Amino acid sequence: MLRHEASLLATGVSSGLLVGLLQALPLASPQEGQGAAATEMNVEKVSCLRGLPNCLRLTNGDVEVVVTTDIGPRVIQYALVGGENILGEMPVDLDEKTRSEWQAWGGHRLWLAPEAMPWSYAPDNEPIEHELVPAVEGRSGEEGAPAIRLMRGVEEETGMEKEIVVALDESGSGVTLTHRLTNRGQKAVDVAAWALTIMNGGGRAILPQEPFKSHDEELLPARPVALWGYTNLADPRWSIGPKFVQLSTDSTIETPQKIGIGNKQGWAAYLREGALFVKRFSYQEDATYPDFGSNTEVFTEANFIEVETLGPLGRLEPGQSLEHVERWYLFKDVSFGQDEDAVERALTPLLEQASAQ
Repeated sequence: MLRHEASLLATGVSSGLLVGLLQALPLASPQEGQGAAATEMNVEKVSCLRGLPNCLRLTNGDVEVVVTTDIGPRVIQYALVGGENILGEMPVDLDEKTRSEWQAWGGHRLWLAPEAMPWSYAPDNEPIEHELVPAVEGRSGEEGAPAIRLMRGVEEETGMEKEIVVALDESGSGVTLTHRLTNRGQKAVDVAAWALTIMNGGGRAILPQEPFKSHDEELLPARPVALWGYTNLADPRWSIGPKFVQLSTDSTIETPQKIGIGNKQGWAAYLREGALFVKRFSYQEDATYPDFGSNTEVFTEANFIEVETLGPLGRLEPGQSLEHVERWYLFKDVSFGQDEDAVERALTPLLEQASAQ
């Protein structure tokens, strides 16, 4: 979606006022049938990672999301209350040298596609602005749900302004992340929003294949698949079948692997020790996507793994913005092996719960 930035932002609560709202901010009461877990929504200040003391924890009693205002915009934690962080954590000791260079940090971030240096690798190691915004703007679909906008100033390297709005559903694990890029430069640029999620290592990413159609039913290709120069499909971390593309981490294998697909099914998943992370997103048939038509990519190197989505490529004139939206879900006590039928049986009911709103 393209639109002029003047229509992009609604009035919110300034970061100066946010401090006074951080003490267990109560919001909507639970509606009938929602259960006790939805009794309170709150936002509080916490510390996260090493060297990031200014973080904000959002929770609805079922799930919690932690964002940082020391760097970013970044989402640092996503977990069921009392559970383990499904996102990877990569603390950094900042000094004059490391602050001037891009750092992984972990968690979820917003980049610029197509990938290039330094276009995509602008450092995000400085404090950012933040504010509470109405739930409607946060796209949660829940009137009482809080949303936080994380805003980074204009990047010197790119002339782009980055923003992520994080909104929790009133109950359950659903989270909406709205990524926005605004061109603050002097000339038009061709760009796509690129949402990258570093996962807690030791698990397996799962992408859908397109539904099977016989040669008699369909003569044309079903979708694009992009391979990098270092991609080796004979690597044991890959499991590719007629229904799914699966990529596992292995701390003993340091060579990287990556694949990109045109994902019309609109979901990607990651399974680790019984916790299943699902992200949902849209696919536009008439759009042009980066990397030979890829809107979903996975990358691994040793115990590091990312689940990534990309929005359509668009031309941004100075002052224009584009958006890319993801919906996140988290499920517990999920178990299945490599067998595709078992994967399908376990995933199908959970994907039905995780709708791309």
